[in-house]
Amino acid sequence: MPTPTIRIVTRGAGGEIRSKDYPHTEAILKMHSQIGIDDCSTDLSLRGLPVFRGLIGPMPDGKGIVRYESPEVFETLTKEWSAPPPKRKRIRKKTQAPTDVTPVDG
Repeated sequence: MPTPTIRIVTRGAGGEIRSKDYPHTEAILKMHSQIGIDDCSTDLSLRGLPVFRGLIGPMPDGKGIVRYESPEVFETLTKEWSAPPPKRKRIRKKTQAPTDVTPVDG
């Protein structure tokens, strides 16, 4: 299996969600310390990948991409994902009053 692309998703200074892709875990090891490896994921392709202090993950994010999120981003996106969809407003059509039709004698 080829080495997956590592995607780190964080929140920017202005509140926007930012993501950056890395080809290897070495660059991430310069910013975060590894505290273990994933050995219990139900997605078998994630098993054996590193777990980093200060990041939630690994989690799949498309074919060949492994995602790690900051705790704040994880909480925000989980709340958005789990929120019920907004209810649709029902638009009722006005019913027209029946018109009086008089039979025509013919």
